[in-house]
Amino acid sequence: MVSKGKDLCPRCAQGKLVTDNESGEMFCSKCGFVITEKLQEAGPEWRSFTQDEGGNKARAGAPTSLTMHDMGLATIINPVNKDASGRPLTSSMKSTIERLRTWDSRSQVHEPVDRNFRQAFSELNRLKDKLAISDAVIEKAAYIYRKALEKGLVRGRSISALMASALYAACRDTETPRNLKDVEQAANIKRKDIARCYRLLVKELDLKMPVTDSIQCVARIASRIGIAEKTKRHATKVLKMAQDNEVSAGKDPMGLAAAALYLSCVKNGEDKTQRDIAEAANVTEVTIRNRYKGLKESLDL
Repeated sequence: MVSKGKDLCPRCAQGKLVTDNESGEMFCSKCGFVITEKLQEAGPEWRSFTQDEGGNKARAGAPTSLTMHDMGLATIINPVNKDASGRPLTSSMKSTIERLRTWDSRSQVHEPVDRNFRQAFSELNRLKDKLAISDAVIEKAAYIYRKALEKGLVRGRSISALMASALYAACRDTETPRNLKDVEQAANIKRKDIARCYRLLVKELDLKMPVTDSIQCVARIASRIGIAEKTKRHATKVLKMAQDNEVSAGKDPMGLAAAALYLSCVKNGEDKTQRDIAEAANVTEVTIRNRYKGLKESLDL
């Protein structure tokens, strides 16, 4: 297939430029002067068979990610001993490439930092599935862990505990409603170990953590035990009043949200016990009772 371009030949300035899509050459239609011998294919590198797949297909590889030990930038030397034109390599070049392959595989697998990252990020992927966390939070957790490794905070500590604490810090930073108890159950690590590593990360990396908003925890608790939308809205209204009156300061956000939901259930006549809400919120019934009394007294409800 030959297509004619609009530009004129730079040599004779008379003939138009013609592109041969088969050979990849661009040449003058009058004097035959070849401008370029190879053209880059501008189309997508893959085919799409459904409507959903045929979106914005750019000529690019997989995106880089902090959750991979090499950030997704590693290269693999082809095991086939042929050059770009398909011709077999000479014996000297074959031995050189073989040596390069050996060092390439060694550098990717045997570095202590890479081994550490492989173990930590496999643990992170496991936690991601268990806690149902978005990719943005996982990337943030990987970034915090990389910073911790740069500072030498991993030495002498459990990789799993530090990775779990980095994930909890990422959840706090992105205001994702996951508490220490959730991370503890998913990671199967003692809560005090995760809390100790978390305090270390905040101190050494100088992290500024926002206060968790208890209103965000309402939807999570309500969806677990099937509370009506009207009750949820009333609980949100109660929590906003508590924030305006500064009643929520220093209180556990999940416990406060659970108490507001219980108060709202009582108000709207919804049949939910303290135990139901406590199990959904991962807090004790005593916490709900104490926060319930505090909200009723301070807000005159």
